[in-house]
Amino acid sequence: MNEREFVSVFRSSKKSDTYIFVRRGQDWDELPESLKQVFGRPVHSMDLIMTPERKLARTTGEEVLSAIADKDFYLQMPEEQDAYVINFRTKPGLRHS
Repeated sequence: MNEREFVSVFRSSKKSDTYIFVRRGQDWDELPESLKQVFGRPVHSMDLIMTPERKLARTTGEEVLSAIADKDFYLQMPEEQDAYVINFRTKPGLRHS
């Protein structure tokens, strides 16, 4: 794993909150076909210098750099949401103490 890497971040055109981190200049055609089909058209979000110490919203720079070294990409999927459970017996806006 490199100490630092210039990384490009792309968001998925098919799946919301799904991002892929790759080395800057990575040839999209070199990535696995199954990944490209699920991910859809990549939409460029940003470029950044990734270091192992970098903290990201859902991961660390160390995890991203390790995945890029092993697979040539790091795929960030949306977090599962357990908070979507709704109590339909109460009126909206009312709280129970």
